Amino acid sequence: MNKFSYFFKFGTTALLLAAIVQCSSVTTDAEDKIHGVKDVSQDASQDVAQENTEGNTVATRFSVPNGYTRKSYAAGTFGNYLQQLPLKPAGTLTKRYNGETKPNKVAAAVIEISVGNSDLQQCADAIMRLRAEWLFSEKRFDDIAFNLTNGFNMKYSEWKQGKRLNAACNGWTTGGTASETHDDFMKYMKTIFTYAGTLSLSKELQTKNIAILEAGDVFIKGGSPGHAVIVVDVAQGSEGKVFLLAQSFMPAQDIEILKNLNNAGMSPWFKASEMGILDTPEYDFDWTQLKTWP
Repeated sequence: MNKFSYFFKFGTTALLLAAIVQCSSVTTDAEDKIHGVKDVSQDASQDVAQENTEGNTVATRFSVPNGYTRKSYAAGTFGNYLQQLPLKPAGTLTKRYNGETKPNKVAAAVIEISVGNSDLQQCADAIMRLRAEWLFSEKRFDDIAFNLTNGFNMKYSEWKQGKRLNAACNGWTTGGTASETHDDFMKYMKTIFTYAGTLSLSKELQTKNIAILEAGDVFIKGGSPGHAVIVVDVAQGSEGKVFLLAQSFMPAQDIEILKNLNNAGMSPWFKASEMGILDTPEYDFDWTQLKTWP
């Protein structure tokens, strides 16, 4: 089920239905959210070498490989927020939005954050969700804003005043209620999930050199097919940096920490390089596809 069928299946107002029809030109679901370019046919459920099963956050669940030191991020920063993300118990399997277990066992851990009951929070959406949740937790409401695929910059500061996306998806109209609750924030995020994706996010982010990779950076390819993963932890060693990656996928699923299927002794850490490709379990990236937030 694509993002737009969610609204038809679960119901909404006639105004929103009209908006969906009129905004169909900005949908990214068919063109921008097609995944599955890699087939993980093997059972990828091998042990994760650098794991402390008693740890309940990213930083406490995964020890760093020998010879590396975990990067320390100041309290209140995005990097620290990602390192402190809560994890579900060790061994938890990734679930899709409809409750089905994901067939590909590529998760080293599953982040304790809702996916919802609709096929909305896919790859780029999960990254925008993490970014926005951090800003929301810091009450940096004016900094929560994402571009839709048509280029409209949809600001949470406008939404929380009671404004809503107009039928053309290029401006604001009235009809909402002013609110700063997390429930209303999630309504804003669902609208972002509907009308933004890897194509828009890849244009919004800034290219970054792998040599200065940090937590919060994003590997992203916008388009058809497109995908995105986010760096959630970094460690430094004499041979360079290693890092942890998190992703959602299509159909929408729990956000998972990815295993490194090419280096079981280091898994789930990936080693930064300027050569070859970043080979993640379900998608390959060029190292040049690293981006960061403006």
